[in-house]
Amino acid sequence: MYNSASLNANEFISDEEVMESLAYADANKDNYPLIRQILDKAALRKGLSHREASVLLACDDPELLEEMYDLAEQIKKDFYGNRIVMFAPLYLSNYCVNGCVYCPYHRQNTHIPRKKLTQEEVAQEVIALQDMGHKRLAIEAGEDPVNNPIDYILECVKTIYSVKHKNGAIRRVNVNIAATSVENYRKLKEAEIGTYILFQETYHKKSYEQLHPAGPKHNYDYHTEAMDRAMEGGIDDVGIGVLFGLDKYRYEFAALLMHAEHLEAVHGVGPHTISVPRIKRADGIDPSTFDNGIDDETFAKICALIRLAVPYTGMIISTRESQAVREKVIRLGVSQISGASRTTVGGYTEDIRPTETEQFDVSDQRTLDEVVQWLMSKGYIPSFCTACYREGRTGDRFMSLCKSGQIQNCCHPNALMTLKEFLEDYASEDTKRVGEELIQQELLNIPKEKVRGIARSYIDNIESGQRDFRF
Repeated sequence: MYNSASLNANEFISDEEVMESLAYADANKDNYPLIRQILDKAALRKGLSHREASVLLACDDPELLEEMYDLAEQIKKDFYGNRIVMFAPLYLSNYCVNGCVYCPYHRQNTHIPRKKLTQEEVAQEVIALQDMGHKRLAIEAGEDPVNNPIDYILECVKTIYSVKHKNGAIRRVNVNIAATSVENYRKLKEAEIGTYILFQETYHKKSYEQLHPAGPKHNYDYHTEAMDRAMEGGIDDVGIGVLFGLDKYRYEFAALLMHAEHLEAVHGVGPHTISVPRIKRADGIDPSTFDNGIDDETFAKICALIRLAVPYTGMIISTRESQAVREKVIRLGVSQISGASRTTVGGYTEDIRPTETEQFDVSDQRTLDEVVQWLMSKGYIPSFCTACYREGRTGDRFMSLCKSGQIQNCCHPNALMTLKEFLEDYASEDTKRVGEELIQQELLNIPKEKVRGIARSYIDNIESGQRDFRF
């Protein structure tokens, strides 16, 4: 039985409801009056149900698709402006006891070198990331209660926050680790993490159990119910996602939106972020062995429709995707991207990108400076802002500001100020020139004159050597 407010994974992600929604979508994919009604509802910026969004996903009318894309672009601008938040993943350990068949870190892989960073190595990785200009990290680790216990993760978070190199500082640490207990989520909250991120991989229970044949991750219910435990533990910003390509994309799309609806129904706040990774080649992993891959056009459509269905959420795209794909989906709804990522344990301190312990192939291998300049050339503001988290604007407080549009009164100037820091401390001369012009143009787009004046003075102070101003 489907019940979005249930705490039982098999009820808030009901296989029967997903299948009925897909059948409804197939029956109505050419129902123009209904599609028109759904698009009109989406234009209200209040979101769509999983069933309504599934109808749009099934619709293949070219003109309607363009309308969906245009609306997604406008909604993204309404909620997030032209800001793109920058982050980088930091891999702490590739020790893992799970048997996930799509991941090179699975325990049966005996030829991949296993590595776990010491605290000194964590600090060196952080310095390397700070020297690029990063301010926000997402830490990653395999599931291994002996090598990667919660105390190790907590110690790493403490180390990351403690490193201050030149003008560098990591101001927000998001955590992407395996599903755990309420007690451990409380410990992560006390360590002042930002968002807790956990990808479902696939919501199709039978496929999930086949893809995770061994290890604690095999338990579908425990994994799927993790966000409820995280919320109970006090973490009010959570990030969800699926690994597209493992199962049928329409099933995953509907179930992903059902998970967002569940979080709203139970906790009053939906996912802070939704990630949209696609399976990529890695050591011992050939994506072609999974027969549910999606092409770039389908991927772009999924991104646009997530924006229509969950207009307030932050959408994340990683360096798994190429520059061309990232450019397309940024327009359609993506609001956060990684830059200069290395998906190896200890990869940032190496001069040449190491590949022997990569979790997946990195398609976009540009430097952070190159990514920043590219974004600005496309009219976006690369933002290194972490102010909302540090000012306590998380969970329902963030969402209420975001849904009302008021968050732009602080996010726009904060983005410009953190961009100014990057330009002063890390940018090439060409990037700095482009960025200075962009900042002067974008200052004029701050609606409140008083805020605009304060932002100008803060930016002048940054040029004089001061750092870390925020609204």
